[in-house]
Amino acid sequence: MDNEKFKLSIKKWAEDDRPREKLLQKGKLTLSDSELIAILIGSGSRSETAVELSKRILSSAKNNLNELGKLSVSQLCNFKGIGPAKAIAIVAALELGRRRRLEEALIQQKITSSNSVFEMMQPVIGELSHEEFWILYLNNSNKVIEQFQISKGGITGTLVDVRITLKKALEVGAVSIILVHNHPSGNLKASEADKQLTRKLKIAAESLDIKVLDHIIVTEKSYLSFADEGML
Repeated sequence: MDNEKFKLSIKKWAEDDRPREKLLQKGKLTLSDSELIAILIGSGSRSETAVELSKRILSSAKNNLNELGKLSVSQLCNFKGIGPAKAIAIVAALELGRRRRLEEALIQQKITSSNSVFEMMQPVIGELSHEEFWILYLNNSNKVIEQFQISKGGITGTLVDVRITLKKALEVGAVSIILVHNHPSGNLKASEADKQLTRKLKIAAESLDIKVLDHIIVTEKSYLSFADEGML
């Protein structure tokens, strides 16, 4: 048989090289991303092992799990060796990872820095293809009373109603607020509209003894803080 065409199944690999056995014997941290995905899909095809197939899928997503998480079931099924069941397993596992990150952020709801806002909101809006504007309402201990989506827009912008924003603050008894919105383009530069809205909300909030602590622009991988940049 042609060695170039012959591929050993995972069951015939040395025990050290099998992802499941490796996880059991050496722990989950020793496995690469492709080995973890190989465990999810279980098997490859006649021409490649599960790990090789996983490496090919990861490579198409720039070896980035966030990018992989954006692929749909139908897109994953375009890979030879991946059927609906395997595609669903990958999508479900990555969605669980996203939700875990979100829950970890929500457990620590006290805002201590701009980064803590990013960690809280990135799983919510960081990977969206449209823009959303959220308000974090805080008590006097800087703990989040409520997260509220004030508006949802298109790719390039969204509208924010100052009256609704502050009415909600009074309803929940907030003493301060943080403005958060995403830039689907990945651009971290604040637009003139972003700056004008921040000034407008800050002036209106001050008349009610409510402080605007920050305005955070979130992208998939990073953020811009008005407070950190001295823009408030």
